[in-house]
Amino acid sequence: MPSLKNRVIAIAGAVACLSMLSHAAATLPTIPAAGRAALGAFVHQTINDKLVPAVAVVVVNREQQLFLDAAGKRDVAKNAALAPDAIFRIASMTKPVTSLAVMMLHEEGTIGFDDPVTKYLPEFAGVRVMTTFNPDDRSYESRPPARPITVRHLLTHTSGLGYSFADARLAKIDDGKKTEADMPLLHDPGDRFTYGPNTAVLGSIVEKVSGQKLDAFLKGRIFDPVGMRDTFYVVPADKGDRVVTQHMRIGSAAFTERPNPATLQSPVRGDGGLFSTASDYGRFMQLFLNGGRAGSTRLVNEASLQLMTSNQIGRLVIQEQPSANALIAKPFPLGSGKDTFGFGFQIEMPAVRNADRGLRTEDRGLRSVGSYSWGGIYNTHFWIDPQQQIAVAVLMQVLPYYDEAAITVLRAVERLVYQHLRVAS
Repeated sequence: MPSLKNRVIAIAGAVACLSMLSHAAATLPTIPAAGRAALGAFVHQTINDKLVPAVAVVVVNREQQLFLDAAGKRDVAKNAALAPDAIFRIASMTKPVTSLAVMMLHEEGTIGFDDPVTKYLPEFAGVRVMTTFNPDDRSYESRPPARPITVRHLLTHTSGLGYSFADARLAKIDDGKKTEADMPLLHDPGDRFTYGPNTAVLGSIVEKVSGQKLDAFLKGRIFDPVGMRDTFYVVPADKGDRVVTQHMRIGSAAFTERPNPATLQSPVRGDGGLFSTASDYGRFMQLFLNGGRAGSTRLVNEASLQLMTSNQIGRLVIQEQPSANALIAKPFPLGSGKDTFGFGFQIEMPAVRNADRGLRTEDRGLRSVGSYSWGGIYNTHFWIDPQQQIAVAVLMQVLPYYDEAAITVLRAVERLVYQHLRVAS
């Protein structure tokens, strides 16, 4: 029998969900034919202008797919055109999926937000905070953390764990064989936001608590109910010819293509590795617009979604994450210095104002305050706008992350969506 706490959460979630759906039903957004034509023209123009080799865009409201188009080459060397059902490596767009899995297990009472990670993964008992680093011999000094890492720290990227591609010290320490528990923390848990493999650790916790491998849990509890038939860590052989090739830009040169291997699969991790399509991720985003429901099936309570998509780091803000490898990523994300973070999502905060000029030009006409988002390292991006009741994914397959041309495409799509969005009563 569910606990009183869980019943209260369920009732509160149901009430909030009914309120949200009632509002959404009266203000269901659409994109008229002229808007769809403008978006389609831009998507294809990005290829003509050689901004990126391939791009797919999807826009959804809670009930419908408002727009879907793709342009460019799935495989440039083979002159294979990109179709709307093309399969992309979505990398860190895996993170919100794993975070949702954690919320589902929290609702069942098997994961606590303030539980120490060592409750589930004892190997983290020896983790330490780096205090000094010697670049000459890669040695460092460390101390015990001021407080233990909790599940909450992992969900909010405030644990102190960092990625080696975003920290030059970790890049020298990481030999490719160390686990997350073997790497030093960059700061005490809870002190600040640092993007790192936190969600990989959450994936391990999901496995430990559920007794299932992460890929099996995600498929059975999320992908199948939502209808995400083209989302997986291992691409089935009969779908391999739909996977987009990767491209890399070195400096200001043109992109260089990397052919797809014969076997297309990724390590099963909570922080990345999924392959997916624009339509599939559109269905995932609709789950949030529908208050945790996929059709008649409830996957998660509205109260849990509220936690995921609201500020969970207090007065902290997302700081710009540096790059230790310019081939992999440029400094990111947009919104650093002002945006906050929930359980798995960056939360859009009001634009920075200049006392003399008001809003910066680049902040006008974009997603609403309260929108939540994240991206993947191959320049796959998405956001969900609860105020306007829409969600958008812009999928590319290029490195480095935050390549200037890729961000130009993302922002242009964003402005076109809001320029043409209409509300049908």
